[in-house]
Amino acid sequence: MNEKEEKVDFIKWFSELDKNSINLAGGKGANLGEMYNTKVNVPPGFVVTAQAYDYFIKKAGLKEQIDKLLEGIEYEDTKELNKTTEKIRGLIEKADFPKEMEDEILESYELLDTNNVKNVKGTVLEILKNSEPIFVAVRSSATAEDLVDASFAGQQETFLNVKGSSELLTSIKKCIASLFTSRATYYRHKKGYEHVKTSLAVVVQRMIDSDKSGVIFSKDPTNRTESIIIEAVFGLGEGIVSGTITPDKYLVSRDLKILEKNISDKKVAITRSSSGSQELVKLSEEKSNQQVLKEYEIKKLAEISLKLEEHYKKPQDIEFAIEGGEIYIVQTRAVTTIGKKLEDKEIEGEVILSGLGASPGIGSGKIKIIKDLADLDRMKQGDILVTKMTNPDMVVSMQKSAAIITDEGGLTAHAAIVSREMGIPAVVGTREATTKLKDGEVITVDGSTGKIYKGKVAETKQKEIQTISTKTKTKIKVIVDLPSFAERASKTGIREVGLTRIEGIIAESGKHPNYFLKKGNIEDYEDIIFKGLSGIAKFFDEMWVRTSDIRSDEFQNLEGASKQVEVNPMLGMHGIRFGVKNPKILMAELKALKRVAESGKKIGVMMPQIISVEEVQTVKKLLKEIEFSDVKLGVMVETPAAVQIIKELCEEGIKFISFGTNDLTQYILAIDRGNEQVQHLYNEMHPAVLYQLEFVIRVCKRNNVETSICGQAGSRKEMVKFLVEKGIDSISVNADMAKEISDYVAEIEKERGEGQRQYQPSDSAEGRAGTSKQDWEKSDSAAKGMSHTSGVARTKKEDFVKPQAIIPEENTEEESSPINGIEKPERQEKDESEGYYKEEVKPYNEDEESDEDNKETGDKEEDKDDSENGIILDIF
Repeated sequence: MNEKEEKVDFIKWFSELDKNSINLAGGKGANLGEMYNTKVNVPPGFVVTAQAYDYFIKKAGLKEQIDKLLEGIEYEDTKELNKTTEKIRGLIEKADFPKEMEDEILESYELLDTNNVKNVKGTVLEILKNSEPIFVAVRSSATAEDLVDASFAGQQETFLNVKGSSELLTSIKKCIASLFTSRATYYRHKKGYEHVKTSLAVVVQRMIDSDKSGVIFSKDPTNRTESIIIEAVFGLGEGIVSGTITPDKYLVSRDLKILEKNISDKKVAITRSSSGSQELVKLSEEKSNQQVLKEYEIKKLAEISLKLEEHYKKPQDIEFAIEGGEIYIVQTRAVTTIGKKLEDKEIEGEVILSGLGASPGIGSGKIKIIKDLADLDRMKQGDILVTKMTNPDMVVSMQKSAAIITDEGGLTAHAAIVSREMGIPAVVGTREATTKLKDGEVITVDGSTGKIYKGKVAETKQKEIQTISTKTKTKIKVIVDLPSFAERASKTGIREVGLTRIEGIIAESGKHPNYFLKKGNIEDYEDIIFKGLSGIAKFFDEMWVRTSDIRSDEFQNLEGASKQVEVNPMLGMHGIRFGVKNPKILMAELKALKRVAESGKKIGVMMPQIISVEEVQTVKKLLKEIEFSDVKLGVMVETPAAVQIIKELCEEGIKFISFGTNDLTQYILAIDRGNEQVQHLYNEMHPAVLYQLEFVIRVCKRNNVETSICGQAGSRKEMVKFLVEKGIDSISVNADMAKEISDYVAEIEKERGEGQRQYQPSDSAEGRAGTSKQDWEKSDSAAKGMSHTSGVARTKKEDFVKPQAIIPEENTEEESSPINGIEKPERQEKDESEGYYKEEVKPYNEDEESDEDNKETGDKEEDKDDSENGIILDIF
């Protein structure tokens, strides 16, 4: 080794780094060092330096090989780029580290077994108390990721729960190799960075096995107050990220006084087993309702957040973990979503009931308890509707309400969905509203916090609709079901409706379609639908309308409805199967849509509950019969059957699909989202659901079919991130969420450095019909910027990722999970003594071919197969 090489620093501990160490430790490593030296307690760790990376590449003889492979490569040829970068990664992963570098890495790993490396004395053998290696997080830290003119964040690997020397070395090499994914390589090329001059550091940090964890906002991101907000759960913090667990919420003043504590019923916790796998633990009732954080922990966390805010000169979004009573900060970044300052003050008054805040805003009025539909006549304008659970029969009365309260349901229940669209404050899942509240009593409902106050303590106020100002490649649309709320939705500035469910219009009429069929005046039904849709269409240029999906249990009180009670209405006669069986009703709806289209509006027809190609063929025949050719025909993907036959549906000539994740999740998980007994298991981010979404998007892209989502999941940021990364073309949201989601999508796209998507709908209804697949793949590749990557929806990744996350950062290699660490329950056993159920969770693995390098065009999946009736063989 020559003199220069002997001076290479292979390892730097956090104590040796600060914010100016980017060239040495990359962005993540530098910021961890900055926090460490600010005396913030971060999990101990070290950085395998960028100079160590350079040394390894040179010593292994990889520089010349990489140069040769990339020399003269056609970057716009996706297949060539994928093949070349795959070879480079293989070379790196198979190469051996120089012995001197490997020894220093492994010695540093052994030293991590102590919490304070500064005080380590004696030999390694004297320090180690046992031979059991510790768990660490291994994450890439690119030296170019914090440059002003580039956004490399999220383009390299992270590995969690790494244990043992062999696994550590393998993970470090995989991190290094991830510098040469096709997307990262293409991005550097576009930005003009020389590949071999772009270095990578690797952070190795002890994993925290959290007893408690959560997030802190050093300033309320809604800007309602200056207060500090803390959310916490038992176990690992993944429950907060995924939305599986409702966390405790604490409000703390800037002089460290605890202003408010909202203790939730947490039901479950996520923990880590001794083997490193994730376990879902069902909490006993006592533990479930126990306060997570102690008083001193709340104040200490608030104090730390103010310290970080002062240091970074910006409000901070901080993630913490508590292990054995010790608080660790595992991530901090600037709060990027500070909202517009609201004029109203925080509500003060006597809280008499709490539930889940399902629709933001404040409503005051007299309680009207609705036990059955006969009570609806009692509802007057400005009353508070209190019921066990709303259903579509109540739509007219819901419109009169100043606020809505229910005993049952979650964020995707009927009351939550409809109230958000209407802009009416709503609190759901109170469990006892109909028994605890008194009819005629005046109350105030805060749909943001889920709190219900005695008396009138605030003025009624809907959540403000803000105009979208950002431009995104992913199209943002609105959901509008009722004419009376169309004008409100149009204030977003959006000119396209991604979902109109005509059941709202039907419910307002008070009559079931069968009523008109039996009376022999189906034209009146057509007129009702036409007038309702026209009332919406006048505010928009294009509408995608779902044909009726009338479930017997939800609409049984409409005049003319069948009195026959189905055993399981969700699996019964509704959706397109009802329309096919009753063609006169379906044709009346299509005729109404044709009349709207003739007024100069673009119309898309969506068929709900599709399970066969024959259903699409039937609708096409009806459209031909009424000479309605100027229409986009699409299907709702909300049944597992629609997923399995998606290739055949595309070949039948549909122009678009729209995910209905509410129903799809229920069908896949066999869970009723309205049943509070299983509400904690309902999860649209479940791996089984995400597999379906990813597969459908990939197949649709190959067939030039537009992809969209129109359910409530489109307003959830973790789902939005997942879908944008998978290349979805449009997302439909409630009007009051449009600006927030639009800004978030723009942030994701900017972070990813995206170009044009593979499918970019044209102004014509035909799009690129007639253009060969080879031609449009080639023409688009120049602009798309390798935009689609493996990854799961999460909040924005910046400097750090919590080491205990069950949903790790984007993995792009062969051993990564297709949904990156979201894991499946394997078994469940009850521990009576502890009062909880344990459920071992193990990660899925996915073949490399279906990972990010091939998400762009599905190059290699093409040959695998969708030919076998669309069955998802290439995913599982």
